[in-house]
Amino acid sequence: MRLLPLMLLVALLLGCKDATDETAVTSQSAKKVELVQTDGKYSLLVDKKPFYIKGAGLEFGNVEALAKHGGNSFRTWRTNNGRRQGQEVLDEALKNGLMVTMGIEMGSERHGFDYNDVAQVQAQKERVREEVLALKDHPALLIWSIGNELNLNYTNPKVWDAVNDIAKMIHELDGNHPTTTTLAGISQKEVDYIKSKCPDLDILSIQMYGDLPNLPVLIQEFGWEGPYMVTEWGATGHWEVPTTSWGAPIEENSTVKANNYLKRFEGGIAKDTMQCLGSYVFLWGNKQERTPTWYGIFMENGNETAAVDVMHFLWNGTWPENRSPKIEEFVLDGKSAYQNVSLKPGQTYTSLASISDGNGDSLEYIWDIMPESTDLKEGGDHEERPESLMGLIQESNNGQLLFKAPEKEGAYRLFVYVNDGNGHTATGNIPFFVNK
Repeated sequence: MRLLPLMLLVALLLGCKDATDETAVTSQSAKKVELVQTDGKYSLLVDKKPFYIKGAGLEFGNVEALAKHGGNSFRTWRTNNGRRQGQEVLDEALKNGLMVTMGIEMGSERHGFDYNDVAQVQAQKERVREEVLALKDHPALLIWSIGNELNLNYTNPKVWDAVNDIAKMIHELDGNHPTTTTLAGISQKEVDYIKSKCPDLDILSIQMYGDLPNLPVLIQEFGWEGPYMVTEWGATGHWEVPTTSWGAPIEENSTVKANNYLKRFEGGIAKDTMQCLGSYVFLWGNKQERTPTWYGIFMENGNETAAVDVMHFLWNGTWPENRSPKIEEFVLDGKSAYQNVSLKPGQTYTSLASISDGNGDSLEYIWDIMPESTDLKEGGDHEERPESLMGLIQESNNGQLLFKAPEKEGAYRLFVYVNDGNGHTATGNIPFFVNK
């Protein structure tokens, strides 16, 4: 009789979950992911079974919640996100029954990478080789995504030569997983470059926000005939919205956002049943980008917004049992965010947030005032969150706020967060300007 190794035997006897989980992960092999075309329709197959991507962008977000809400995949932007290595990310995905489009970080021209520098390009390729070799056989791996929005503010088309070289190398190292690269938007120029310079790419990935419902038309207009997926979509971009007279972009509240998520998915993703392989909503987590609430569909405390309710509906065909509160009206000094709210330093003002909750939950209102962000980046690069201003809130009662305007002239925002006690939050903010 063959004896079990002592450490494994002890683990089994003691019920050591971590040891057995690790053994289960490492003993499995890569899944075969294929692209097929039948009667003009493109599909992904995972071990011969159809796989339509119901996914989210997830760098540090809640993997367990993604699975609970009916998602089947998430994408990353790099193999090492600074907190967890790719192996750990893939292990967690596998534990939750999810597949991963694994990002491969590529140097971008806007960050100083020079694609005319042969040595720099070769060093990058060798670094990518090691990343691919380390992860290529993991059973949770779905697709390799080479770079992120490499077309953003660039001038050198040699970047696409480098992308194709890496795609070709990946196919030589890994016969089980397709490759893609992501574009910021879509244009005729980029489609032409990808078609001519990147024959080894399997899938085109596009990242669009407010204009997403036009994507199926643009795909046809620009002549992309292959498969594609949408790897970022969600709230209306800060570059797409109206601004105040002092230039502050006006963020939609969480209720308006959720309605737009539904419309954009139906018009820009689900509508194309022939070439679109699915999508990754942005962002299954929270981040500061212009504001702390603009793009994340979770709050900083982990609460879900109405956009998560929408994704649950899209992935399951039914709404969650308990849904987020809705914002019916939100005004500051009687004005909406679109009415250029101007306040006097140190004077007292009121704000009103009218909220409904379909479940009849007891609502908690939290108010916050902060300066307009000045740490403004591009392409989702890290931004610092402005510090909240203390001592300005005077009285809060069931959606009615009495507060004092800051003494210092300048641009600010008033935020309201409405919690339902069941892990859901409605949120909105109004930009205002203080001057004498």
